[in-house]
Amino acid sequence: MKKRTILALFLVAASSTMLAQTHDGGISATMLQQIEQSQSKNPAYKALANAIASNKIDDLAKNYKNLGEVDTYFSVETPKQNIEDQKSSGRCWMFSGLNVLRANFAKAHGDSVRVEFSHSYLFFYDQLEKANLMLQGVIDCARKPMDDTHVQFFFRNPIGDGGTFCGVADLSEKYGLVPMSVMPETFSSDNTSQMQKMVSSKLREFGLELRRMVADGKKAADIKKRKTEMLGTIYHILTLTLGEPVKEFSYTFRDKNGKAVGPAKTYTPKSFYQATVGGPLNGTFIMVMNNPRRPYHKTYEVEYDRHTYDGHNWKYLNLPMDEIESLAIASLKDGHKMYSSYDVGKQLDRKRGYLDTDNFDYGSLLGTTFGMNKAQRIETFDSGSTHAMTLTAVDLNAEGKPLKWKVENSWGPTYGQNGYLIMTDNWFQNYMFRLVVNKRYVPETLLKQFEQKPTMVTPEDPLFLEDE
Repeated sequence: MKKRTILALFLVAASSTMLAQTHDGGISATMLQQIEQSQSKNPAYKALANAIASNKIDDLAKNYKNLGEVDTYFSVETPKQNIEDQKSSGRCWMFSGLNVLRANFAKAHGDSVRVEFSHSYLFFYDQLEKANLMLQGVIDCARKPMDDTHVQFFFRNPIGDGGTFCGVADLSEKYGLVPMSVMPETFSSDNTSQMQKMVSSKLREFGLELRRMVADGKKAADIKKRKTEMLGTIYHILTLTLGEPVKEFSYTFRDKNGKAVGPAKTYTPKSFYQATVGGPLNGTFIMVMNNPRRPYHKTYEVEYDRHTYDGHNWKYLNLPMDEIESLAIASLKDGHKMYSSYDVGKQLDRKRGYLDTDNFDYGSLLGTTFGMNKAQRIETFDSGSTHAMTLTAVDLNAEGKPLKWKVENSWGPTYGQNGYLIMTDNWFQNYMFRLVVNKRYVPETLLKQFEQKPTMVTPEDPLFLEDE
């Protein structure tokens, strides 16, 4: 190639690079200079930069004036029960839901009888049902292109740990429950990531095969048969990682001291469910949420957000926080714990197990402000429901207004306040999102609103991440 041609190509390339670097909207040399000149020249800035570079931000931002002893008194508190540990899994929704069921059992029978349910058992069927939901969803949408929103939803999220109380209701009614001692945790139930990577990869492979079958015009019966074979493979993986689900077992109920309170009896998971929970859960509760981006007193339903294909989508009534608090207080006063969920990582003092909007002053440390309200945080994906816990107590002032709340967590008995977290009402107002409450504590007007035709929303909405 001639030198003149090479030089010309070089000049064109250099010119293109310069244009790309100075294109309107990019950081130009002038803009960079302005940014650099805006930085503080105060000598203390260098000391602050050194401190931040060498330490955890939370340690430096901790509000000294808020480090006093945590007030552990609660005017309304439900009986305590054993704290459990979800370990390295995203099953908080299941732990919180089963905490509510065993608390209801204890309230009905007093301290004379205790029960703890197997999370591994219900998780087995949760994973099997989610696999079926994915495969059937792929079949339902098989004639849509791969870049369709629904198709991408199934392939992007073939299976996962997360969920809501709706899953506890659907799964336990369908498959029953068993005691923890009958089907204990396994390594993979406590540590789910590797198992789910394998299952997800297999489901994606199966999904492509099912799409090809539909495209090739295969009969519906043949597609269903092949899907059943695929689920047999998933079932096999689950038995190897979580254990074979128990079908029948002998069990003796015991009191809080471990003493047997009657003879051993033979149960199936369904009969044990009847003995401990009783009738159906679906239809006995409503889910309410505080989502200030949407109109209040309207019902919303999240499409495809369910644990079983034949189960219930997550449906909720959107309410202001003061009305949600009134429902919670009514339930707690009657001795009933509730499933609830939060953005638990915000302003969490992990050592003290204390949640308060004044725990950390990040703005002063970093020389700025963080001024978004709850609606703006949700809208920009800065905040949303991330973790389910069991609401157990509230402290009320003389006028009956809440001062602080307490939740039973699932991070083990040594975390926070002996397994519990305490939150101020201001934090509760800002970072609490969902509550599942028995209908007996819900005013008739709200029950009627819950039954109105829901607005369908997609799982991609910023507030509809599952609890983990």
